[in-house]
Amino acid sequence: MRGYTYREETGVNVARARGVELPISPKKTYEVLNAIRGLDVAAARRILEGAVEKRRAIPFRRYNQETAHHPGTGPGRFPVKVASKLLLVLSNAEENAEYDGLDADRLFVKVASCARGRIRKGSMPRAHGRATAWNEQTTNVEIVLGERKEAS
Repeated sequence: MRGYTYREETGVNVARARGVELPISPKKTYEVLNAIRGLDVAAARRILEGAVEKRRAIPFRRYNQETAHHPGTGPGRFPVKVASKLLLVLSNAEENAEYDGLDADRLFVKVASCARGRIRKGSMPRAHGRATAWNEQTTNVEIVLGERKEAS
């Protein structure tokens, strides 16, 4: 059993959620998490929903070879599958924050990280009774929501 990469800080209220071995691409997940890290939860939700509906492209900074440019984004894509799975993890973190008594209006994405998960073995049927190995990548995702300090 693996734990969280985030280590507890004294005096800081956080809510956490994990997605373990999600059937999504680690590279695309990395880019989407970079787009939402540090944002308020409402803004992060808008970005993810925009990607699912193919209204707003997610900027691809690292894994962007032969990636089309989009207005206001630069090189970017619409990773629908990744964004929909991350919406579920984000909503789970929000529910955990509500359960822990955190103020929903002051929540932001404090930590958003991913790591490659186990590779699922599979095969793709081919002609004449043959098969080709087909491996499916999985990704472990971690989202930690924190409470912003009140402006004084």
